[in-house]
Amino acid sequence: MTSESPIYRRTVEILTGFIAWKAYDYLFDYLLYPIVIWKLGLWQGGPLMASLSLFICLLLLWLYDWLRRDWIGLEYVKNLRHYHGTSRWQKVLAWLISRGDWMAFLVLSIKFGPFITTVYLRKGAYTGMSGRDWSIFMGSWLLSNTFWTFVCYGGISTLRLLIFRR
Repeated sequence: MTSESPIYRRTVEILTGFIAWKAYDYLFDYLLYPIVIWKLGLWQGGPLMASLSLFICLLLLWLYDWLRRDWIGLEYVKNLRHYHGTSRWQKVLAWLISRGDWMAFLVLSIKFGPFITTVYLRKGAYTGMSGRDWSIFMGSWLLSNTFWTFVCYGGISTLRLLIFRR
């Protein structure tokens, strides 16, 4: 596979996009979110981080639609839901992701957040946001940020008890 190959270029594009997104996601979820919750507490830090998450996820959705490029590989995964070929691995993946939108919504919201959940569950690609897409986005935003705020608060509270109890 040469660097001029379309497969090579597409692979590099998806890997670059995925790594960039994961770097942002890791820094936001595991560094910034807990620090803000620690410094500002549950009732000030949670809404602040949820607001920041809303802004960033909307920006990512706009960028995704504006570029009209699947730089994270989700359109490929969406098409696997309807896979009927002979590859055993792709059949298993198709079965897992076709268990229903509610299951996908819950799992993706908690694991990845509203950007990934919305892109995965919306009907078209690069089409903007329908009413259904906005419902998915806002529901995922609320679920993911509520979940993550309480996870961070629980972790910080536990550390405070362990460190300052002595």
